[in-house]
Amino acid sequence: MHYAFRWDVIPNNLDFLLSGLGQTLLICACTLLASIFGGLAIALLDMSRHRALRWFGMGFGEVIRNTPILVQILWVYYVLPMVFDISIDALPAAIIALSVYSSAFLSEAYRAGIQAVPPGQRESALVLGMSPWHTFHRIVLPQAVRLTLPAIAANFVQLIKYSSLASVISVSEITRRGMELSATAFRPLEIFTFIAVVYFVICWPLAMAIRLWERRLAHQ
Repeated sequence: MHYAFRWDVIPNNLDFLLSGLGQTLLICACTLLASIFGGLAIALLDMSRHRALRWFGMGFGEVIRNTPILVQILWVYYVLPMVFDISIDALPAAIIALSVYSSAFLSEAYRAGIQAVPPGQRESALVLGMSPWHTFHRIVLPQAVRLTLPAIAANFVQLIKYSSLASVISVSEITRRGMELSATAFRPLEIFTFIAVVYFVICWPLAMAIRLWERRLAHQ
């Protein structure tokens, strides 16, 4: 059967499709903000002097990194409310699951950044009378964050793509809008090609910018 590409499908439904783009960007922004702090928290647990905290941080990170993000989204949305007898809407559930997943990966970048700071700087700060907390907050953390920024930026690109998985729990982001439109217009070729182009237009320039940024940092 011949399947001709209809160019009028997207212009006629553009407002409906793009109405989900705001949800996509909202999910990414909230998740990135949460994972920046969550990743640091897990990294600090991984490096804690207390064995119980260190084991908890390492175990938590390993479980999250080695289970599918789709399963985690479904777990938060369906299982978490049953376990704690609470109600979680689809959008917060997607943000929570993506934030936890992203935090587990960012924690590795944070840990590498913290360990890359020369130990002599910490020792010098302690000799000068700074407390361990002030040494970490004023000396170690700023340098670690600078080293981690490319990884955070790359993680944001991944979040944009992973946000499409929120469609499985009916979050009205752009992929979900495409699924709904395809169910009524019966034009999946045009609709999902357009959605793929939208993701590419957003992600590709960001990916190129991150590569240039990493090259500049490497030559500094």
